[in-house]
Amino acid sequence: MTRKERFAGIVDWFERNVPIAETELHYGNPYQLLVAVILSAQCTDRRVNIVTPPLFERFPTPQDLASASFDEVYPYVKSVSYPNSKTEHLIAMAQKLLADFGGEVPSDIDSLMTLPGVGRKTANVIASVVYDKPVIAVDTHVFRVSHRLGLSNGKTPLEVERDLERHIPEHLRARSHHWLILHGRYTCTARTPKCVACGLIDWCKQYAEEAAGTR
Repeated sequence: MTRKERFAGIVDWFERNVPIAETELHYGNPYQLLVAVILSAQCTDRRVNIVTPPLFERFPTPQDLASASFDEVYPYVKSVSYPNSKTEHLIAMAQKLLADFGGEVPSDIDSLMTLPGVGRKTANVIASVVYDKPVIAVDTHVFRVSHRLGLSNGKTPLEVERDLERHIPEHLRARSHHWLILHGRYTCTARTPKCVACGLIDWCKQYAEEAAGTR
C-alpha cells in the first residue's frame, strides 16, 4: 500500500465515521481558548476544564490577567502540571497580548509564537480552531498515531506536521488534527491500543506488520 492510498483510506474513514470532530477544551472566546491550550500542555483536557471556569470568572479578559500577580493566579491553576511556569506564562502572555496586539488573539502562526507559553503546537491549535487555518497541530497523540498508522516517519513534530499537511487536503486539515488526537486519546492509546475496536486496521501500518510477524 502506498502512503497516498493509506492517507486516502484513513481520511475517507474519518469523514464517514467522525464527521464532527472538535476540541474537548471548553472556551467562550479566543482568549479563553489560548489560556486553556497553554494550560493543557502535558495535562489532560478534563483537568483543564475543571480549572478554567473559576479562572475565567476571576480573570475574564486579557486586561484582568495582565494586571494580576503571580500569587493571585497561581491558586487557580495549581492542580495542573507545571503550575509555576504556567502561571508566569499566562500573565506574561496577557501582557504581551495587550502590548503588541491590542488584546486581540492574532491569527498568524509566527505572531502567536511570540506569546509566552505558546509553541508551534499551541499556535497551530489556535489558528485552526479559532481561525480555521489549514494547519495541523502535532501533539503526543498525533505524533504517535501518525507513526503507527504509517502516515509519517518524521522524527520531530514539525516533520510529522509537514507530512500530514502534504497529504491532507486544506479544507480537512483543521478537522484532521481532532480526528487524530481523539483517535489517540480513546482508541490508539499509548500503552494498550484498542486495535480490535479500531476502524482503521485495514490501513494501519503497525497492525499489518504485527499481524505478519515483521515487527
